[in-house]
Amino acid sequence: MKKITKLGLSALCGSLAAVTVANAGSVDVTGSAHMTWTTLGNKTTGNPMGMKSNLSFTGNGELDNGNTFKLSIVHTDKASYSAAELAVTLNSLGTIALSQANGGGLGGFDDVAPTAWEETWDTGTGATPDRISGVGSSTHINWKSPKVTKGGSQLILAYAPENDGVQVSDKSSSGAAASNLGAGFDIVANMNPDGKLNWFVGYSRSKQTKGVGYGGSGKTNDKEEATIGINYSIGPFALGAQRTIEDLKPVDQGAGRASVVSEYHGMSWGAALNINEGLSVSYGEHTSNKIWTSQIGPNDSTRYTPKKKMKGSSYQAGYTIGGVTVKFADSTYDNAAYSEGNTVDNQTISVGIAF
Repeated sequence: MKKITKLGLSALCGSLAAVTVANAGSVDVTGSAHMTWTTLGNKTTGNPMGMKSNLSFTGNGELDNGNTFKLSIVHTDKASYSAAELAVTLNSLGTIALSQANGGGLGGFDDVAPTAWEETWDTGTGATPDRISGVGSSTHINWKSPKVTKGGSQLILAYAPENDGVQVSDKSSSGAAASNLGAGFDIVANMNPDGKLNWFVGYSRSKQTKGVGYGGSGKTNDKEEATIGINYSIGPFALGAQRTIEDLKPVDQGAGRASVVSEYHGMSWGAALNINEGLSVSYGEHTSNKIWTSQIGPNDSTRYTPKKKMKGSSYQAGYTIGGVTVKFADSTYDNAAYSEGNTVDNQTISVGIAF
């Protein structure tokens, strides 16, 4: 890890006044490189080799009143950052942060079942299940309460003036994004995450604009998302499960409307075991139900509500020695991407080097 000391700078402002920035802290830089080999047992694999490189910049400092601040930027492939956050710790008042695409609020709890490597759906299957996100994918502000118990329990609040999935740069705004979602807020109670038994419950609500999207069928009411889950760990063993739901609140426009997705229901669970300091194994499952309303004729009597269940499982193992980590996943998904009969069977090997 390299440490970059923040230097004193001077700038010429519009008023021609020179301003000196004090040395408020330091920036730590960490990184990793990952090389993978992915095969799809019943699909066209093509070139199985892949590579990923990450850099993380973390700045820490302290203000005159004792409050501390932290800047984190995650820089991934192709010269663009995937997440950033500027957080200020207000002593006994908790932490407030301006975040971009960091999975804040409900988005940080989309699937937290224990694994040896990745979530069941994130091992190269391309299954793309729909998942809860709250305001976490948009530029938002969030607040985390002080840890109120020995187990680290926290209340988490998040708010986005426009939950449009856009990360806004400075002196700019998101404009007319291709989204019918307006202001959104999340609330999460994360109880005892540092203890043996952790449970959590979260809820998100976002305004929707009627008449936007879904082939002109329109939407009304507010989009709602929720989750509840539990994790238990004892010694080297961890077990967890959670349920999620997205209620998209589609409007009923009568006969002749297009098919409209109304809900997604998700379920995940996993068990992981640390065999020793370097070796861990896990097994997990993930299920997502897509529910929508459609019709086969011109009147109300021919409407129906079909469902499409996508279900996957994943065996995983990870081994670390020094700064090198080798990970393996063998995963299978039925009805992948909610396509009937689309079964995906893949194996992925990853070699990672941290620096």
